Amino acid sequence: MTERIVIKPISVEGFAEFGDLLDCSGAPDKIINQGLCGRYHDRARLDFSDGRAGISLFQAECRALPLALEMVERHPDGSQAFLPLSQDPFLVIVAPDAGGQPGTPRAFLTAPGQGVNFFRGTWHGVLTPLTVPGTFAVIDRIGEGTNLEEHWFEAPYVVVEAG
Repeated sequence: MTERIVIKPISVEGFAEFGDLLDCSGAPDKIINQGLCGRYHDRARLDFSDGRAGISLFQAECRALPLALEMVERHPDGSQAFLPLSQDPFLVIVAPDAGGQPGTPRAFLTAPGQGVNFFRGTWHGVLTPLTVPGTFAVIDRIGEGTNLEEHWFEAPYVVVEAG
């Protein structure tokens, strides 16, 4: 029998063990630019074992639900932040570490304008926009060596909408 994962709305508390939720919730930390801009300061904990931080642009194909989750990946040498370049929500899939393997995955849906920063070594699904365009600014480690581990599940999970 295929195990189902029900998508939940993302929240700071629900996502805390996997990374940072990036949004403009609450009051800004500082008002800048002649009083016309709120700065939400230092929202992500970037963490790299070596190398440097870089900004790349990703264009991901739109996915449909229900989604067969066959694989998750992680980056042992650096955190990875995804900032959508549109106001469209996207699907975020993560899994706790269970002795070097992913545990049971969890699925979250961002709200418009939210991004995420995966902590270094966090198991996560691939970039999964549910609408087009799926264009993201990605801040991650640029450096030598392979910074990728993949885990393929014996049987895929099925990610479904709540309700």
